[in-house]
Amino acid sequence: MPLTHTVGSITVTALVDGAGPFFQPRVEAFPDATAEQWREADRRDPDTVTPDRRWWLPFRAFALRTGDGPVTLVDAGIGPADALAASWAPVPGRLPAELAAAGIDPADVRTVVLTHLHTDHIGWAGPLFSNADHLVQRAELAALELFHPELPARLLGPLRAAGQLRVVDGDTTLTPGVRVLSTPGHTPGHQSVLVDDGDDRLLVTGDLLVHTLQLIDPTLAYAHEEDPATAATSRTNLLNTLAPVTLATPHLGTPFTPHPVPAPPAHPGPR
Repeated sequence: MPLTHTVGSITVTALVDGAGPFFQPRVEAFPDATAEQWREADRRDPDTVTPDRRWWLPFRAFALRTGDGPVTLVDAGIGPADALAASWAPVPGRLPAELAAAGIDPADVRTVVLTHLHTDHIGWAGPLFSNADHLVQRAELAALELFHPELPARLLGPLRAAGQLRVVDGDTTLTPGVRVLSTPGHTPGHQSVLVDDGDDRLLVTGDLLVHTLQLIDPTLAYAHEEDPATAATSRTNLLNTLAPVTLATPHLGTPFTPHPVPAPPAHPGPR
């Protein structure tokens, strides 16, 4: 059974579409990370490093649901064998089977939030979720030259034709307790999803952070961020503002990671 986390009346289900090694050495993905940071990241998140020191990635989507009501899906995985991610990610994915194991009929998915348009987050979007609006930030659509060249024909055009593409600008309330937050930097229109029940919060991060290194040092750049400075600002501000918060992440070793309030800096004693 897929793992779940409950926030108030909302159940958040982690759906693993696949897992596999990253396509380049991990030190190239985080060229500024120190040896000490790598050791601490591997200690905290051992499931994302292979015996030969490669970066092992799960690829997750998350389903949000109250009772047996309509489902909001955050991201759509790597997709089937012919998905746009096939050149680098471990297709075919298994999201349909994961949904079935979680007791979710794709027909019950009424909203698909695409955190961004990288191919490992859009693979099952479209026909599988024929009853769903697909939410994308306007800033993301304005930067299509950054993404896979087949994206307009394979995904966005059919969604527009079917009336299933919903374009939003910035922070947007989806349902009571569920908000889309604009978190640019990884891509120009990257967005995350906050589930908030007052004293209890969960953030579906998308690629706001992709590795535990970026919890150890939120300013640490990832080589595949379009705007590393903006990404670091989005990451740092949101982690500081929301803490304590549970992070629901696509690529960390475990789907749900507690993020506590940062400890205050130590002050020297009286002299």
